[in-house]
Amino acid sequence: MTHSYSISGMTCSGCAATVKKSLASVPNVNDVQIDLSKGVASITMSQHVPFTKLQESLSAYPSYKISEGSNPAKSINPINPDPGMWADIKVWKRASLNTLNCLIGCSIGDFAMVIYLQAYFPSVSMTAKMILATIAGLITSIFLETILLHWRESFSWNFAFRTALSMSLLSMIAMELAMNTTDFMITGGKAAFGNPMYWTALIVAMVVGFLAPLPYNYYKLKKFNKACH
Repeated sequence: MTHSYSISGMTCSGCAATVKKSLASVPNVNDVQIDLSKGVASITMSQHVPFTKLQESLSAYPSYKISEGSNPAKSINPINPDPGMWADIKVWKRASLNTLNCLIGCSIGDFAMVIYLQAYFPSVSMTAKMILATIAGLITSIFLETILLHWRESFSWNFAFRTALSMSLLSMIAMELAMNTTDFMITGGKAAFGNPMYWTALIVAMVVGFLAPLPYNYYKLKKFNKACH
């Protein structure tokens, strides 16, 4: 038998994965499918599972609430109506935090690769350097998100890695291209720690890298309730 329940509080794929894992741990639950865009969990059971058991499975996560029925009436707050597609401050804050996590992860690998190649392989072409730096940034971003999911959501290492890998590569690639292009235009792609211009370029590149995917991340979170990180 399959029953549908409404789930509130989910804002990204990580949230959906947490809810799915918790509900699937309930005895007699065979399968759980989460529709993040609708906020609905479809639960297949071998025999009837009391609703209280499903609630208990999410008790460790107060932000997630389960209710019976898949189409609850949406309450309209006359004091705080829907601010519109591009004017939701809460979504901007969440999208900014997601983007910042991505920026930190990408920056670690990106600039470390540039410094490493410049120190040990100075003959590497600028094109190859930028490609390798981008790949390194993507790897460290996924690695950082895996650690965060394992620590913050108590995911197994394997599940945390697969979840991190499934997050938006488009956002990370846009960030990497924006950072590397900006850095190359200002410094020529060379790390010169004694030159104040290098540090200025580093700050500018990171700001551009943060802003480049931010509207896209906001759009995904607002329209589809899916976060890049």
